[in-house]
Formats: sequence, C-alpha cells, structure tokens
Amino acid sequence: MAEQTDQNQPTEYDSPWKEIARSRFKDFMAFFLPELHNNIDWQHPIEFLDKELNRVTKQAKTKNRRVDLLVKVWLLNGDELWVLIHVEIQGNRDPIFSERMYISQYRIFDLYRKPVIGLAILADEDTNWRVSEYRQELYGSKIIYEFNSIKLLDYLDDLANLEHSDNPFAIVTLAHLSAKQTKNQPEERFLAKLRILRSLYNRGFTRQQIIDLFRFIDWVLSLPKESEQRLWQELSNFEEMQKMRYITSVERFGMEKGMEKGMEKGMEKGLMEGILIGEQRGEKRGEQKGMIEILQGLLQERFGSVPDWVTPKLSEADLDTLKRWSLRILGAEKIEHIFQ
Repeated sequence: MAEQTDQNQPTEYDSPWKEIARSRFKDFMAFFLPELHNNIDWQHPIEFLDKELNRVTKQAKTKNRRVDLLVKVWLLNGDELWVLIHVEIQGNRDPIFSERMYISQYRIFDLYRKPVIGLAILADEDTNWRVSEYRQELYGSKIIYEFNSIKLLDYLDDLANLEHSDNPFAIVTLAHLSAKQTKNQPEERFLAKLRILRSLYNRGFTRQQIIDLFRFIDWVLSLPKESEQRLWQELSNFEEMQKMRYITSVERFGMEKGMEKGMEKGMEKGLMEGILIGEQRGEKRGEQKGMIEILQGLLQERFGSVPDWVTPKLSEADLDTLKRWSLRILGAEKIEHIFQ
C-alpha cells in the first residue's frame, strides 16, 4: 500500500526508485554489487532492455508492487551480461517473491539465451523476511536458483557510514529508511529531510547528481505544504551561504511543480483519447500520446527550436522512457543530454 502522511497524501516509492536506479546505474552497482561493478567495462555504453523485459513479464499474473529493470552490460573480458533487478517495496512478506525471481530469470534465458544476474533489493518493513533463493524438489528432481539479495533495513545498523559515504545510493538508502522511520511524524520528517539535503553539498557530488538525488528525496520524504515551504526557505538560505544555486530557486521549483501538474492533465487527456481510439481501432496508446505532446511542449519552452530527430525518437519510446526523459528537462544543459 502507499504510505500515508498526516495529510493523507500517499508516499509512492516505486517510481522514484526506478528513476534513480536508471539515472545513476553505475553508482547503483557500485553500492549494491561492488564486485560486479568492478568487472563491468564502463567505457562500453550500458543498455536498458525495457522492450525485452516487457515481453518477459507481460504474461505475469502477479500484481505485487516492485520495480523491475533489465540492463545489458559488458564485462572487462568482453562478455555480454544481463542484470535483472527487482526492488520489492511492499511491507508484507511475499511467499512467491523468490518464485517470481526464478520465473523472470528463466524466461529471459529461454527467450534470449543470455546469462542473467539477479539482484533483489528488499525495501519492505518486515525485519524477518529475507529471501535469496528459489527451491523446488520433487521425486529426485531438484531446482535451486540463488540470487543476490539486499535488505535495506540492515543499513539501520550502519547509519554513520551512510551519512559519510560519497556514493549517491548511500543517500538514497538513508532517505528511504528515514521515510519509513518518520511516517506520520511531520516535524521529524522535516528535520530528517533538511539534514539529508544539506549533506548533499558536502560530499563532492556534481550538480546533476545533486539534482537527481533531490528528486528522489523530495518524492519519498514528502511533507505537508507549510513544512515544505519552510524547508525551501531553509535550503535557499543555506545555498546562499554555500554560494551554490543547484535546486532551490523559486523559478525551478515552480517550473517543476507546474510541469508535474501539466503532465497529469496531459496524461488524463491522452488516456481519454486512448480509450476512444481503443474503441474505434483496438489500440492502447493514449497515455503515450499525451506524454509525447507534453514533452514536445516542454522541449520547445526549454530549448526553443527542437531538432528534427527528436520527433521520431519520442514516437518510438515507451511510457516509462518518456517519463524518465521529462524529469531530465530542467537539469539538462543541452537537449542531447535528455536522451542519453
């Protein structure tokens, strides 16, 4: 379930986890799978296999909350490797989670004959629920599938290192744990959020890293309206002292909040159009169409003229990719940076 604040506004974790894992994938691997990270050829471009993952999971019957990423990387020895990532958000133990990990792995191998590394990030609140293998035995036939498993709650015993680490996912983990610990405690959440955001400036992060992390922190550590306004004023004063203007200008804040509302309205319009189109032609493309229209308008507003190559790129992208590109617009210095 979505977590409830005192103002009955839901805190939804799936989307921010997926966004930050994609935008900072190298840091993600360094933090959660350092051995594999050290053997990846980072000079070779990584590739997110959204279409392949959709093909694998489209027949899935389970509706459990999770983030799925399938990423193609190249090892230093020249081998191709696929990395399948599940981030499990739900608060209750899931008796079929390990089965889902196994099913995804064997479907990928069956369809594409590619080696797959499985990684589960257990972001739930059950301290006793830990899974790292799927096992099936029947009359002498045995299947054992083991996968990498990280329990975020374990980092509660290592908060000091999280607070001093220079890896962005130390901040991501700290923000996620703080969101869980301050549920329905707006003042404690305000103080935790302010402390985490201030710490971004002391870790040597780049401007883009700070912006990416701010999006995640702002999303999972949502505040009541009055507390949010107070937070922005505190951050604005802090940035003036630090002589850095990364995230708290009134114009940036207003643009981002306005963009979110515009995206919601555009997607609602696109969805209704999609329903009508579906009735007439049997197609389901309303959300994509609405999102494409929003992106085209935002790109024109941000950069003026839009190159011809952008339109076909938008038309070919799926909805998750379009959403990810939209979040990059405010921080991008060049239009090409959005589509990297």
